[in-house]
Amino acid sequence: MKLYIKTPLIDMLNNSNANKSISFKMEAYQPSSSFKLRGIEHVCRYAVDSGSTHLVSSSGGNAGLSAAYAGRKLGVKVTVVLPKTTPRFIIEKLEKEGSTVLVHGEVWDEAHRYALSLVKQLNASYVHPFDDAKLWEGHSTIVDELKEECKEQPDLIVLSVGGGGLLCGVVEGLIRNKWTDTNILAVETEGASSFYKSVQENKRICLDSIDTIATSLGAKQVATKALEYAKKYKIIPYLVSDESAAKACVRFADEYRTLVEPACGVSLSVIYDNAEIIQGFHNIVVIVCGGAILNLNKILEWKEKYYK
Repeated sequence: MKLYIKTPLIDMLNNSNANKSISFKMEAYQPSSSFKLRGIEHVCRYAVDSGSTHLVSSSGGNAGLSAAYAGRKLGVKVTVVLPKTTPRFIIEKLEKEGSTVLVHGEVWDEAHRYALSLVKQLNASYVHPFDDAKLWEGHSTIVDELKEECKEQPDLIVLSVGGGGLLCGVVEGLIRNKWTDTNILAVETEGASSFYKSVQENKRICLDSIDTIATSLGAKQVATKALEYAKKYKIIPYLVSDESAAKACVRFADEYRTLVEPACGVSLSVIYDNAEIIQGFHNIVVIVCGGAILNLNKILEWKEKYYK
């Protein structure tokens, strides 16, 4: 039995643009609150089927939550290493799933290096949050579902980019379903722009630091495969502000009774702000990737700040 669920594709409410069909793929409804469960379940099952009894994950939060959930359901131990930016309530969620939680480093990259050092010591298998071919294979099932749900092929899929795992998975899904002429708008915040800068420079760029409220996008360097795909397929890097991401989270919570974090809000903001970049497209799907690194108090804080 699969641990991830087939998520609904819903029409945008109050779409005032009669020339555009805009739909939301609701990955926020996954049991772990984000799309990451798809790929991480795939990785975890492979590890367990290969004899592993202990999994180690490094995470900004969401990958760890998916690994913890998958590990519990599959009956194996899970250790999750988080950076210091992770909220306390996420640590508590992970502990309630039965995982061992370790906090190390200021950003994900530092947590990642420490997690790798534990793998041999714990005789465990490593669950990378974005850079793993099996992970991408799991994420690619989003496109399989879109093929069933969409009345016609989208000309644009909007998604968020952190390390590039979702991007790589969607590209592989497009290849499998013969939709490679569909464009992808790959959205980041200005303070976590590793993919955008890498495409601009035509080489993988390592950011000096991460400076954004969208902490789940906080990989200093994207997966090599993400840049390879950007050179071959119709992928458009795009940046938005933290303010736009936060405001989109507030509006989405109000309209859809669903909390998503700024890492998801970056993609929603492109639609809510009616960005110039989407004007030439008519059949748009936004992957509402979700995320658990926020709570209602944070949404209310942003509402007070940006919607006075």
